[in-house]
Amino acid sequence: MTHAELAKPSRKQRVRTLWISDVHLGTRDCQAEHLARFLKAYHADRIYLVGDIIDGWKLRGGMYWPQAHTNVIRRLLTMSKRGTEVIYVTGNHDEFLRRYSRLILGNIQLVDEAVHVTADGRHLLVIHGDQFDVITRYHRWLAFLGDSAYEFTLTLNRWLNHWRARYGYGYWSLSAYLKHKVKTAVSFISDFEEAIAHECVKRELHGVVCGHIHHAEIRKVGEVDYLNCGDWVESCTALIEHWDGSIELYRLAEAQAREALLKAERMKVAEPA
Repeated sequence: MTHAELAKPSRKQRVRTLWISDVHLGTRDCQAEHLARFLKAYHADRIYLVGDIIDGWKLRGGMYWPQAHTNVIRRLLTMSKRGTEVIYVTGNHDEFLRRYSRLILGNIQLVDEAVHVTADGRHLLVIHGDQFDVITRYHRWLAFLGDSAYEFTLTLNRWLNHWRARYGYGYWSLSAYLKHKVKTAVSFISDFEEAIAHECVKRELHGVVCGHIHHAEIRKVGEVDYLNCGDWVESCTALIEHWDGSIELYRLAEAQAREALLKAERMKVAEPA
């Protein structure tokens, strides 16, 4: 199986809830094909779009909208038509939608935040997370500068992985490496997690589902359940709630690896003795 092939469950899987964030439709680095295939593989009672689904910042600078991006929107509308409740939680890159907060269109709701009750009774704040990013809130010019720097690393990423692929090497994320290794980036992630967990304690909630920092994770921050959806720019991650209330972190790379292993095993069984 090549890196471009898309892993998916063998049949449409019924789950209670899906969360995705930071899709950045309207940008060249959006992994729309992977996301559309992921969405098509699941039937969920509810899906939360946890901000930065459409990148209004980039669309202001010029239109980039291929068919694959339209396909994601069509898939979400199809899910809504078939009974899935779609809750769009606004983020900073799609903040232009915040003026329409609380708008309801059939099975689709537009909100700035929500509280989700899991099957096992936990109350989780669902919020994009930019509200807890000091730079985004108080230094917008720095936020735009940081966004440009991130876009530059993604451009380098494409170039680097083009040559890695030509020489038989797998995908490697430069920006993810920098995010995990640069001390200030690690400190920023930690501060963000602590701030959002503190808000949950104030509201007497069990945990939070957020996005914003493109760093998928499920862990405890003190007594708070911290769950981050990640993104569909690099890591291609999502959160899935099963019927018992347990929440799984889906990673496309791991799903592809499992699919490749199953394919190899099937081929081995099919070989004549």
